[in-house]
Amino acid sequence: MKKIITIVGARPQFIKIPLISQEIRKFAKEVVVHTGQHYDANMSDIFFEELGIPRPDYNLGIGSMERGEQIKLMREKIKEVLVKEKPNLVVIYGDTNSTLAGAQAANQLNIPIAHIEAGMRSYNQEMSEEQNRVESDKVSALLFCSTRSAMENLTKEGMTKGVFLTGDVMADIQKKVSGDHDQLSILEELSLKSKEYILATVHRQANTDDETNLSNIINAFNQIDETIIFPLHPRTKKYLEEYNLKLSDKIKVIEPLGYKEMIILEANAKLILTDSGGVQKEAYLAEVPCITLRNETEWTETVDSGWNQLAGAETQKIVELVKNYPTPKNHPDFLGDGEAYLKISQILKDYLKI
Repeated sequence: MKKIITIVGARPQFIKIPLISQEIRKFAKEVVVHTGQHYDANMSDIFFEELGIPRPDYNLGIGSMERGEQIKLMREKIKEVLVKEKPNLVVIYGDTNSTLAGAQAANQLNIPIAHIEAGMRSYNQEMSEEQNRVESDKVSALLFCSTRSAMENLTKEGMTKGVFLTGDVMADIQKKVSGDHDQLSILEELSLKSKEYILATVHRQANTDDETNLSNIINAFNQIDETIIFPLHPRTKKYLEEYNLKLSDKIKVIEPLGYKEMIILEANAKLILTDSGGVQKEAYLAEVPCITLRNETEWTETVDSGWNQLAGAETQKIVELVKNYPTPKNHPDFLGDGEAYLKISQILKDYLKI
């Protein structure tokens, strides 16, 4: 039986794998490797539980550290697993340090790589995520693109072999769980009414690790005269304390949420403020206007359609957009038909000649 190793490590990847893992296990032995990049229970374990993801066969337990050191340690530990397991293919997702470490480890051992969510580009070379996705694409045999623009990006970079337009796997899972209202109690628990609050997330290093950027964002939040629900990422919490930044009474800080509760909060929000690529997509799929706390985005179609506005870390621009968000005129379906996972699994099966 052919063997596939799936490498994950962070919240966005836990969300992306359940449907594909389910299909892979129909034709191959799947071994799941969790690097431990996200290790808090509410940033890791909860996703395995509520989305029915197979428990990791390996948890490398690497945790937080400086990027270069983290990638190096992940790469070496992943290589040990690959040498032991001898897979026919390694599957990586997205743009995290775990993604790049998995790509480097497999490439060094001449094991073919399939990159899901390939071709995404923000063209900001200073972002670690951009570096991770570009380097991972270069060494992958199979490149699965969520959007046409992702395919065009790869073509510009000379990558045309093994490139497939499949749609987006996060759109697949969101469409499958969006009808599940069991988690609606989260609104009651937080004393919220639909469309009467703003949802905000901040976690990108470019914002959290930069005192000016984080101060500007928090200043904007403090000036907004509406209820803001703020699930607090551990890294953001650390820097809020380090920079001694205070939050207004209008901002309700909560622990990071599981996937289903987060989807409910997004769908019922009046507006979403975020620096997360995944949350930008989730906002778009829920047809909720989004303000991105970055100067660029890899999800350019969300901006082109008017559902996403780029504000960077500029206090007044954020505040002004919250007050006067231009109404989007249409909602094109650019993320696929909800069956990306079936297309990807069939291509994997064909590649392995099963």
